[in-house]
Amino acid sequence: MTGDAGLLSDRLDFAVAVAAEAGELIMRHYHDAELTVEHKRDDSPVTAADREAEQLIRRRLAETWPGDGVLGEEFAETPGTSGYRWILDPVDGTKSFIHHVPLFGTLVGLEHDGRMVAGLCRMPALDEVVYAAIGLGAWWQQGSEDPRSARVSKVSRLSEALFCTTTITGWRTTGRQDVFDRLCQAAGLVRGWSDCYGHLLVATGRADVMVDPEMNAWDAAALLPIMLEAGGHFVDLEGRSVIDGGHGLSVNAGLRDEVLSVISGKPG
Repeated sequence: MTGDAGLLSDRLDFAVAVAAEAGELIMRHYHDAELTVEHKRDDSPVTAADREAEQLIRRRLAETWPGDGVLGEEFAETPGTSGYRWILDPVDGTKSFIHHVPLFGTLVGLEHDGRMVAGLCRMPALDEVVYAAIGLGAWWQQGSEDPRSARVSKVSRLSEALFCTTTITGWRTTGRQDVFDRLCQAAGLVRGWSDCYGHLLVATGRADVMVDPEMNAWDAAALLPIMLEAGGHFVDLEGRSVIDGGHGLSVNAGLRDEVLSVISGKPG
């Protein structure tokens, strides 16, 4: 393994280990009947689980990769010197978390010189994880089972596809209610298995497309390399492979163009 590939593999192994450690911390709060929920300036909820999990990951990064930068949802960005930057969402799906719905996850993305090169999505309450690095494949592990290759589905018609989405009101508040209506009409089946879980389902072939009308960079960063290595795509609603578009979708290769055509409202 070359030097660069070795560094990437080592960092991916680190992400798997630290996400598991953070997951144990998160689950202690998940089972706390007296968990306090606060609200940030944008009125989104936050808990001790969000903050403590991000602090834990940041401490481990400072110990193991002190030259790497860190961008997280809960705390100020830490610049780096190595060319690597970690992008963290400690609890993606806090609303699910505080309602004791197990469809929340920890997202860890890794960027190198401006390019997303690795990502991880771990579902602590489901004991399930998907992780990937460019050139190293995408891997899916459930419980104590051995990791196996993560691959998107082969569905090639939206009329036969399972379409997932996140909060329904987000389509209206972003002025895209018409887009949601078109996708619902075109898809074979629509479900609200939202936040990172919907994207994980696409990466493992259990759903075919997940569309999110509102996303931050830390919501998206881990997903781009995961989807690429699983044989699919993560793009914004305009079809760009970016993490800062403010929205995004995970989709298998056979449906990408049709989904983007439906979103645009123009015939494919």
